[in-house]
Formats: sequence, C-alpha cells, structure tokens
Amino acid sequence: MSFAELVAATNYSFLRGASHPADMVAKALELGMAGIGIADRNSVAGVVRAWSALEEAREKARAALGGEIGFKLIVGARLVFADATPDIIAYPATRHGWGRLTRLLTIGNRRAEKGDCILNFADLIDHFEDLLLIVLADETQEFLLRRLAQARAGAVWLGAAMPRQGRDRRRLIRLKQLSDRIGIPLLATNDALYASPGDRPLHDIVTCIREGVTIRSAGRLLAANAERHLKSPDEMELLFLDFPEAVEESLHLLGRIDFTLDELKYEYPHEPVPEGWTPQAWLEHLVMTEAARRFPGELPPKWQKVLDEEFGLIRKCQYANYFLTVHDIVHFARSQDPPILCQGRGSAANSLVCYLLGVTPIDPVENNLLFTRFLSEERREPPDIDVDFEHERR
Repeated sequence: MSFAELVAATNYSFLRGASHPADMVAKALELGMAGIGIADRNSVAGVVRAWSALEEAREKARAALGGEIGFKLIVGARLVFADATPDIIAYPATRHGWGRLTRLLTIGNRRAEKGDCILNFADLIDHFEDLLLIVLADETQEFLLRRLAQARAGAVWLGAAMPRQGRDRRRLIRLKQLSDRIGIPLLATNDALYASPGDRPLHDIVTCIREGVTIRSAGRLLAANAERHLKSPDEMELLFLDFPEAVEESLHLLGRIDFTLDELKYEYPHEPVPEGWTPQAWLEHLVMTEAARRFPGELPPKWQKVLDEEFGLIRKCQYANYFLTVHDIVHFARSQDPPILCQGRGSAANSLVCYLLGVTPIDPVENNLLFTRFLSEERREPPDIDVDFEHERR
C-alpha cells in the first residue's frame, strides 16, 4: 500500500514546525511516499523551498538514473481560525484555487498585526472555490462539518491521526462513525511537525520558545512522544489496520489536485486603456503627446531614435502594461490635494519613456544615459522602476 502525508508543517509554521521544507520533502522521498502536502499555519511561505528541493531531487535522479521521480508535491495552507473553527488544511486543486487561497490569507493578514492572521469560518465559505479541505475536527464539531460538507460537496475530508496514545483506537472509531454519518471520507495523517523522530528535541525547544518556558518547567506543554514525524506507507498501514481505506484516501485526494507551482508566472496587471486602444499603442500615445508638447515642431532625431529603440524593446517584451501601471500610480499621487510628493530614481532614470511619462526627472538624452542599464533583452529581467513617495502619506 502507498501513502501520501497531506498534513505536514515546516519551520515556516513559526515556532510550531521544526523541520525545513527541504528536509520534509527529502524524508518523504526516502520513506517511499507517493507524495507530500506542505501546509503551514496561515501561510504558504514554505512551499517554494519545498518545490525547489523536489526539483533538485528530480534533476539528480535524471542525471543518475535517467528517469523521473514518481513523487507529487501539493501545496496549501493550514487555516487556523479565530472563531473556534477547527483547523482546516486547504489545498488548491487548480490555479484559480491558488488565487482564492492566497486572497483568503491576505484578508486574514490585513486584519492583524504583522506576523498574525485573523480568519473566520465565514471567510472560508466566501473563498473555497476549487479548494480541497481536510478538517481536523471531532464529534463536537459535527454541525460545522455538515455545513461544510454540504457547501463543498465532494471536496471535504475528515483527518485522523494515530499518535500512539492510549485512546487512539477509540478515537479513530468515533471519527470513522462521524465521517460515515456526514458522508465524507476519513483520511489518514500524522499531522507531522518534523521529518524524523530525532527532530523531537528541536521541536521541544521551539515549543518552549513559543510558550516562554524552560525545558525543565514545560511539562505537558511538550508533546507526549516523538510521533509527530513522517511515517512510511507500511507503518501507516499498520497504524490504520482497522480502516485501511483512510490510508488509500490520501492517494485519492492527491490525484484530485492538478495545480503545481510551475503554473505561477508573473503577469503584469491588465491596465485599463481607452476602448479601441492596445496597451502598447496607448503608452506610445501618452509618451508622444508629451514629446510633442515639449517640441511643437519636429522631434529631434536623437530623441526619435531613443524612443524608437525603447518602444521596440517594450513592445517585444510586452512591458507596456507595467509602464502604464507605474504612470497611473504616479499620476494618482500627484493629483491629490495637496499632491503627494513622489519621484522615480535609480536605473529607471535612463529611460526616456519614464522621463516623458513624468515618472523620472532626468533627461536621459541630454545626459547621455544608457537605456540598457535599465532594461535589456539579454538580461531577460522585467523592468524595475523605483519610485519614492513622501513617507507621511505613502
């Protein structure tokens, strides 16, 4: 039997997880898992490190074996709520789901002081499109589970762990009965906080820092044993011998997810332009209108040559929306009463387009500045226009 651990935190769950994302991925590979789900506490901060570690492992496998690793990484977040809602692990099944999850986390972060996140159950209901949910609840939260299962039919699982405590089997039976009553699958997990049993002492230290106590005085604040680590498929099969379908369910959920971090590519905002205009044409119109105001007659040949070169590269790299976005921000700041002081700086001052849009104050033609220091096709980097705003009204 195979297995995927889908409730795994990393040290990006600040003062709760103990292992680096790369260590979690490496251990899951070593144990022969089908995959792993990285879900940190109200955060997706650790998933890029996990993805990078898996990509590195795949490259090594190609070089050594000439084949691919049959392993799947899924990425999400452990949603911890402020209204007594049990923890819910949310995984985006699609690119749209990723957008809903990150928007949900943004809402929670904006409500709180830095480093915290305030979420309510209603927030999840408003944002759960294309999210698959693992609920870590018990029979006392049956009403909430029913509501969630009805609202997101076919996309909710009840998570169950066996941390080798005396009441494990009785609790597992109750959870199975609960899942049967509601009609949602039971899913096996370790609720892992570190990669290997040997990481337990580090987790104890992390817990003491979080609680503000010493190891000597921590007592029951520390976990009773070292079972919050990743376990092999064989070990999970033994732990869930009474309900093997809970182990198999991890593979069903894994197979439902199509989204990967490879799909995330930066996309400039689709800056609104007047009807009938393309972003490139509107950008050139704004720039040339300002150029004509400065030179009512014919544009000096040197200026025309520089603009042709800049327009050509902006068109080829499809950066018009970016320049229009910066122009709109600067225009908005200066349109306030009183105007918000702002000025572009750095290598953007080498751009005649930026100068004519009013973003930068230096004439790059008169000062013989090189546009390629700001933007060039060879570097294959997006433009970087730094704008300073007065700090009192930023």
